[in-house]
Amino acid sequence: MPTATLAFPPDAFFLIAGPCVVEDDTLNLRVAEHLARLAERVPGGVIYKSSFDKANRSNPDAPRGPGLDAGLAALGRVHEETGLRTLTDVHSPSQCAAAAATVDVLQIPAFLCRQTDLLVAAGATGRPVNVKKGQWMHPEGMRGAVSKVRAAAPVQSPIDVAVTERGTFFGYGDLVVDMRAFRRLRAACHAPVIFDATHSVQRPGQGIDGSSGGAREFIPALALAAVAAGAQGLFIETHPDPDMAPSDGPNMLPLSDLDQLIDQVLDVWDVCRP
Repeated sequence: MPTATLAFPPDAFFLIAGPCVVEDDTLNLRVAEHLARLAERVPGGVIYKSSFDKANRSNPDAPRGPGLDAGLAALGRVHEETGLRTLTDVHSPSQCAAAAATVDVLQIPAFLCRQTDLLVAAGATGRPVNVKKGQWMHPEGMRGAVSKVRAAAPVQSPIDVAVTERGTFFGYGDLVVDMRAFRRLRAACHAPVIFDATHSVQRPGQGIDGSSGGAREFIPALALAAVAAGAQGLFIETHPDPDMAPSDGPNMLPLSDLDQLIDQVLDVWDVCRP
């Protein structure tokens, strides 16, 4: 199995996976150790993801995570124990340098994908950046977001940038995934394209007491279709017990189901990219 040098290799399937929000070391490392074993079968590598702050929750009292310092420290321990690359969301320009000092990849949340100062600050770190497409944007609209990141990168080396699709029609109860978007995004942005298989089945505001709901039963079908349609990597939030997770449980994939799905995805990859 070749070792990927890029965070987002354009010619080998890669996976970004982990719990929605940073939890305690026991949970974080349980998921990370599972992903490290799975990485032996993933040609483009596995990146462990988790957020130190869920800054865009629907309800004011929703769990947000441990915060910047504690969250980054926890992600640092994941990397030290497993060797996996790590990824986390950044929500303001002031967080970018601190996050880049610990994690391998910065992620721009979908709601913030047009925030110029945030994109520029992330690019200026030189770290790989994954920009999530806003639910209201057409694929070609992401060209500007990617250009802002690249323009801010240190001149000595080109920056590794990817774009993530999660669907559209936010606010109408469901996100709808247009399978044409993967090729359109790649053509517009000249960047690897990722499919967010778990947030694509999120149902914002339709869970208990107005929290986010979800339909995780559709994750496998959408993930397989996306890879067949041109997605080069997958973003999958996963948890040993999603129903007990502090955030996004209804749209997370049970950790016990992940390996089988990735094996199926790799079969589809091999068929569609001979």
